[in-house]
Amino acid sequence: MRLSVLFVLIVPFHLHSQWVPDPAIDERIQRGVDFIYNLEFDKADREFDAVITTRPQHPVGYFFRAMTQWWRILSNFSDESHDERFYEMLEVVIDMCDERLDKNPNDVTALFFKGGAIGFRGRLRANRGKWLTAAKDGIVALPIVQRAHELEPNNYDVLLGIGIYNYYAEVIPNDYPVVKPFMLFFPKGDKKKGIEQLKLSAQNAKYARTEAMYFLLQSFFVYEKDYFQALNLAQTLHARYPRNPLFHRYVGRCYISLGEWSKAHKVFQEVERRYSARQIGYDAHDAREAYYYIGKFHFTAGAFDEAFKNFLRCDELSREIDKDGPSGFMSMANLHIGMIYDVQKKRQLAIKQYQKVLGMKEYENSHTQARLYITKPYGN
Repeated sequence: MRLSVLFVLIVPFHLHSQWVPDPAIDERIQRGVDFIYNLEFDKADREFDAVITTRPQHPVGYFFRAMTQWWRILSNFSDESHDERFYEMLEVVIDMCDERLDKNPNDVTALFFKGGAIGFRGRLRANRGKWLTAAKDGIVALPIVQRAHELEPNNYDVLLGIGIYNYYAEVIPNDYPVVKPFMLFFPKGDKKKGIEQLKLSAQNAKYARTEAMYFLLQSFFVYEKDYFQALNLAQTLHARYPRNPLFHRYVGRCYISLGEWSKAHKVFQEVERRYSARQIGYDAHDAREAYYYIGKFHFTAGAFDEAFKNFLRCDELSREIDKDGPSGFMSMANLHIGMIYDVQKKRQLAIKQYQKVLGMKEYENSHTQARLYITKPYGN
C-alpha cells in the first residue's frame, strides 16, 4: 500500500445517478468505467469522448477521461511520460468545477469532481515521492468531499472517499511513523467506521462499487490479515476484470497467505505467461512477483534447478525496477539462490550470496537467515 492513501482523499469512479439524468449517458459512463478497470483504454476513451460531446459543460466526461489516463500510468508506473498530461486533464476538471461553484457554492456535483481531481493529483504526487505537495492536495481535497457528503449523506459513492480516509488515517500512521507529522493537519481517523463505510459503498454504490471492493480487499489483506475475505473479493474482481493484473496478482497472494501453494502457482504461471506475451498492463513488476513465487513453489517441492531459474529472473527484473535500493523480492530471491547453492554443495558461491543479502535492506528475517547459513550451510 503506497503511503499516498493517507495524504489524499481518493475518490475514483464515483458518481451519483441524479447528477447525470440522461440514461444513455449514464450507460456510457458505466461501460467506460468497466473498460478502464479491464485496461481497455481506447474503448474507455471513446465512451467518455461521447459523453463530453453530449455534455460539454459537465465535468463528468472530463473526469473519467482523466481516469483512463490514471490507469495508463498505473499499468506501467515506471514510465512517467504520461504524468504531465494527467495533471493537465485534472486541471480542466478543477477549472470547470470552480466555474460552477462560483455560481453555487453548494453544487454537489462540482464539489465531488473537484475533490476527486485534487485527490488524484495528490495521489500521483505522493506516488512520485512529492510528499509536501501531495499533503497540500489532501488538505484541500478532504473538506471539499466532506462538504459533498454533508449535502448528500445517503450518497454511497461519495461515502467511499470518507470510508477510505477514516480507515487509513488510523492504520497507516501506526505502520509508518514517518507519516505522523503530516497527520497534524488532518482529522483523526476511525478504522472500524471506515470498514463499515467501505462495505456500504461496496454494496450500494452505483459507480464506486468496484473501487470500494478493491479498498476492502487491500484492507483485509494488508492490515486485517483476513485472507478468506480478501480472497473472495480478489476472485470476484478478477472474474469481473480478467485483464487487470492487480486483481489477478491478489488472487495469487491470497492463496499463498492461506497456504494454497498449488493454486497460487497456477495463478502466477498465468501472470508470467501474460507478461511474456506482452499483454497490456502486465509489466516487469507483475513478472518479478510471479517469478519469485514460482521459484518458491519449485524450491519447496525440491525442484531446485527450476527454482534457481525463476529466482535468477526475479533478481534480474529487480535490478531493473529497484531504483531506490534492493526490494524485498531481490533480497529474498538472492537468499534462496544461496540456499540452492548450498544444496548443490557450492559452498563458496552460497556464502557470497548470503553476504550479498546482508548488504541489502532486511526483509522478513533475511539477515537472520543469511547469518545462520554463513555459519551453518542450509540443509545441514
